[in-house]
Amino acid sequence: MVSRSYSNLLDLVSGDSPTFGRVGKRLPRVMTVAGIISDLDEENSVGSEALSSVCQERVIIVGNQLPLRAHRRPDDSGWNFSWDEDSLLLQLKDGLGEDVEVIYIGCLREEIEPGEQDDVSQTLLETFKCVPTFLSPDLFSKFYHGFCKQHLWPLFHYMLPLSPDLGGRFDRSLWQAYVSVNKIFADKVMEVISPDDDYVWVHDYHLMVLPTFLRKRFNRVKLGFFLHSPFPSSEIYRTLPVRDELLRALLNSDLIGFHTFDYARHFLSCCSRMLGLAYQSKRGYIGLEYYGRTVSIKILPVGIHMGQLQSVLNLPETEARVAELRDQFMGRVVLLGVDDMDIFKGISLKLLAMEQLLEQHPEWRGKVVLVQIANPARGRGRDVQEVQSETASTARRINETFGRLGYQPVILIDHPLQFYERIAYYVIAECCLVTAVRDGMNLIPYEYIISRQGNEKLDEALQLDPSVPKKSMLVVSEFIGCSPSLSGAIRVNPWNIDSVAEAMDVALEMRNSEKQLRHEKHYRYVRTHDVGYWAHSFLQDLQRACKDHVRRRCWGIGFGLGFRVIALDPNFRKLSAEHIVSAYKRTKNRAILLDYDGTIMPQTSINKTPTTEAITILNSLCNDPRNVVFLVSGRDKETLSNWFSSCEKLVLAAEHGYFLRQNHDAKWETCVPVADFDWKQIAEPVMQLYTETTDGSAIEAKESALVWHYQYADPDFGSCQAKELLDHLESVLSNEPVSVKSGQHIVEVKPQGVSKGLVAERLLTTMHQKGMLPDFVLCIGDDRSDEDMFEVITGAVAGPSLSPVAEVFACTVGQKPSKAKYYLDDTVEIVRMLQGLATASDQMAWTAASQSSHKTT
Repeated sequence: MVSRSYSNLLDLVSGDSPTFGRVGKRLPRVMTVAGIISDLDEENSVGSEALSSVCQERVIIVGNQLPLRAHRRPDDSGWNFSWDEDSLLLQLKDGLGEDVEVIYIGCLREEIEPGEQDDVSQTLLETFKCVPTFLSPDLFSKFYHGFCKQHLWPLFHYMLPLSPDLGGRFDRSLWQAYVSVNKIFADKVMEVISPDDDYVWVHDYHLMVLPTFLRKRFNRVKLGFFLHSPFPSSEIYRTLPVRDELLRALLNSDLIGFHTFDYARHFLSCCSRMLGLAYQSKRGYIGLEYYGRTVSIKILPVGIHMGQLQSVLNLPETEARVAELRDQFMGRVVLLGVDDMDIFKGISLKLLAMEQLLEQHPEWRGKVVLVQIANPARGRGRDVQEVQSETASTARRINETFGRLGYQPVILIDHPLQFYERIAYYVIAECCLVTAVRDGMNLIPYEYIISRQGNEKLDEALQLDPSVPKKSMLVVSEFIGCSPSLSGAIRVNPWNIDSVAEAMDVALEMRNSEKQLRHEKHYRYVRTHDVGYWAHSFLQDLQRACKDHVRRRCWGIGFGLGFRVIALDPNFRKLSAEHIVSAYKRTKNRAILLDYDGTIMPQTSINKTPTTEAITILNSLCNDPRNVVFLVSGRDKETLSNWFSSCEKLVLAAEHGYFLRQNHDAKWETCVPVADFDWKQIAEPVMQLYTETTDGSAIEAKESALVWHYQYADPDFGSCQAKELLDHLESVLSNEPVSVKSGQHIVEVKPQGVSKGLVAERLLTTMHQKGMLPDFVLCIGDDRSDEDMFEVITGAVAGPSLSPVAEVFACTVGQKPSKAKYYLDDTVEIVRMLQGLATASDQMAWTAASQSSHKTT
């Protein structure tokens, strides 16, 4: 089947239309539709079976903005385009290898008139392999300045909309615009993707729901996402009205990247608390199990582009500017701050710390200068104006208080600088200060370190001895992404003005030998962990995360932004009622193993007593002389005896198989000989201790086991306590004949050898002893404890316990990874299927009775 999305634009550009035979509806060469949609377009999901016409490995990089600069020609006859060398999306290409073809998808910074969009698209595709996404001004404003900058960006930087002035209340029309734009981006990806071959790498919070659109269209798409902003703690994130939609959309990626472990930890905590998902770390890789797919988590801070920085350092303009600044600040020590003009960069806090330094350390007056470069704000609004006003007034106050003729302690540069000018300030600065109160990464310290390393020409301009090791000092906020990787920096809490001022003094007073050692350590890290290393590492992990795509059977479920893909083993399929009833009718020795909670009775049901319908079905199955029916439960024997007192021929197994009763009149017997239960006197006090310290937990005392439940405890704390309890119990019970296991929100201690698998073995042995070789086996369960039964049953195939022609049906509840070969969706389908078998038994009994009556007559 050919993907209808593959009207490959690259083929169209070259003039070669792909010859696929019968191709359905072709997408237009350029899609310029940009309207509001209320939700996902509910197309039928298709598998990724599209043929690929591209042999070369290809990566489609999707970001809010293309890495291009656009300028209208002077004669107004069109546009001139060039690469934006400062764009991270362009720089990361260095790490992907020369043999990897890269296609970019994103918006242009300039507004292109509708009549020019087709020509511009063609030009960008031919010249730059860029596919532009055109948005109407109104839609772009709602998407970018609305939802992204008013809702996501403040929230991800820990700013709650407590009042209309602080980001504003949630506006659903802005959310719809955000979804609409992500859908338009998805359409652009579909124009160029070869889904079986290409990798898609989506960048940043502007496109967080894009993975859902792509996964819906191509179930096996190879998709990575990297978040360049912070990810807030769950207490902050949970205030977002569309929190679940964004989390589920991100989980439609194969690999999700973060700059720091803190950001990843917050994301995982949100998934745990809001979606009930647990993560595991295997051989150094963190993964989330999500409907049979493993979503991998990548933690790696981005780096800088060494080549670009070195080339700017080598410019004659840089050398000349360094010489000018050297003369300007002769005899003075320069502290440098380089920040965007926004509320999270902490510029005013830095200035207050400078004021404090000069107040508390008068010896630095006249000697120290803080040069603050304030880059133009990316956003807009009253908060930006307030930051600009506060910064200017604070700088003016400091200069009026401590300045004198020929000396200004604060130099505020609030106009745009050329890159080489900024580099020149790095070169002459003794210390760089980054005091952002919250920032995703911030590469300013990295640029500063490389600039301080300099080169021979800059050494001459600064009149430095090239043989003397270089030095640098960093004072960085502990709330920025690059802080963990700069172990030689002085880390500060930017809100603590005294602490920042003291750190500035320490940096100024530090011995040169210490500054040299710290600089060398930082330089070695920044040089080896550049943007190319980051991109190569991410793509390598994305390839690893997608390597099993081909062998997985995938299909989509859910509507709208709740869509997700289930990935299961190729042999795992839904149990057909017709198939099992047919097998049931033609067999004579049948073994049936049934779990209770979650299988016959829904887990969500408050009243767990079996229904009249369930009792009737079980009696019909038990009354068939060709059947042996076992009901296996974790519940105690008294409860099961009361509930199933009317099922005279039903074999009951209580407490996961420790107790067994062959029929209503038989006595309960133990399947595993246990000398004593003295271990309970050791285990119960330990469990009691954890129960007292873990709100929402409880102990269930069974005759054969002790179970600690923490389903209603705080997810993170409960899980942490469960691990501690597991270790504690294993330690104190190491010499006892028991097993300590953790399960779904439980920690259980029980005698060794007790499991539902033991019951399955007992059933097969019992039938074998009676001379009944089972030719039909049905085993149904819903949780981890039932996997032991599935393992025994499937392992008995082709063995002496079963007939050579036995038909085995190991069936789990719900579509999830399991040792069972079949599944049914829920308890309703389970009961319906069992009703089908019971009806077949009743019909066969009636037929046999009729035939017997006829013969007698």
